[in-house]
Amino acid sequence: MELALILLVITLLLIFIKPRYMGYSAVLMAFIAFRIGVVNIKDVIEVIDIVWDATLTFIGIIILSLILEEIGFFEWWAIKIAKLSRGNGILMFVYSMLIGAFISAFLTNDSAALILTPILLSKMKMLKVNIKTLIAFMFAGGFIADSASLPFIFSNLTNIITADFFYIGFIKYFLNMFLPFLVSVVVSIFVLWFFFRKDIPKKIDIELLPDEKSVIKNQKLFIFSWIFLVILFIGLIIGDLYHIPVSIFALGGAILFLIITFSFKEVDFFILKKAPWQILFFSIGLYVIVFGLENTKIMFYLKEIVSNANVLQVGFLSGFMSGILNNLPTVMIMDLALKGANAKLIYANIIGTNIGAKLTPLGTLSTLIWLDILNKKGVKITFFKYIKFGFIITPIVLFLTLLVLYL
Repeated sequence: MELALILLVITLLLIFIKPRYMGYSAVLMAFIAFRIGVVNIKDVIEVIDIVWDATLTFIGIIILSLILEEIGFFEWWAIKIAKLSRGNGILMFVYSMLIGAFISAFLTNDSAALILTPILLSKMKMLKVNIKTLIAFMFAGGFIADSASLPFIFSNLTNIITADFFYIGFIKYFLNMFLPFLVSVVVSIFVLWFFFRKDIPKKIDIELLPDEKSVIKNQKLFIFSWIFLVILFIGLIIGDLYHIPVSIFALGGAILFLIITFSFKEVDFFILKKAPWQILFFSIGLYVIVFGLENTKIMFYLKEIVSNANVLQVGFLSGFMSGILNNLPTVMIMDLALKGANAKLIYANIIGTNIGAKLTPLGTLSTLIWLDILNKKGVKITFFKYIKFGFIITPIVLFLTLLVLYL
């Protein structure tokens, strides 16, 4: 077996055992790969050049999300959406999926899964729904977090890495992925509703919820946050026209927003400690290891396979690999294999790694942490229960989303 593959497997095992220390595990294995000659210093420099913008963008968006969470932005949304349903259980389910899709699209899949999940969980408990209904809402929220992370470069770390690798601009990426995003969201909501329809009550007592205004720490800051997000989004579009790295706006905007919220005395700089700095080391370390696979027989065979594959085949291959290996190493491996390939295959790879990763709880780090959050809150979802859900829902959503590119 190839040394690079052995190191990759060991890295993934360490990450699954201790996801909190994923950065250290990846860097350690990358150092070993360097020391035994699997990669050289030129490879390391090339890796840093590929992933620095992606990881700093991701960290910036997460910092921004943490600040918004601190001022009550997400909790306000959760209560507002619940009340808009007027107690209709199906509407509340659909609206919850839509807010999850919105947050995933604009503030990354991890924000949707890791920040919104505890809020939705607390609100569901407040509404005194039964355990089956609670699990239905949690499963659906966790799924939409990844299936809706398609429209923008910054919506998912896999998007950022691939866009940087193939030099795809912000506007070009959006124009190609907007329709698959819409299809993914609509299909996800319908399939999830159909799967959980027996567990969703017709009526839910929304009178048990508090007033949405009560969760906002500062009304002026809340209003300003909407204006700031719009300005930041416009900045990303302008930045694309002048080929400015996305991280300049994402991380720079997050730091600026932190300074502004600090001046309101609502958020302090200690919030930076909550940022996923491990992701920075994880991305570099993991990509160094994956780079070691580039000239191996495994990569040669994979390039042969994708060279004769269509959109559906690439998407399902990426999806299956993501479910087994995790979507980050998968998207990196597939990016290397797709060098010089048709643009549609590149987008199919992203769709496959984002949606296909939901096949198993190993597919994304956010899913592993999502399960950990639910477990600590007393909601236990076993590996096999998740597999049953993932293998029924995921292929349907993945196929219909890929079909948009195929046709």
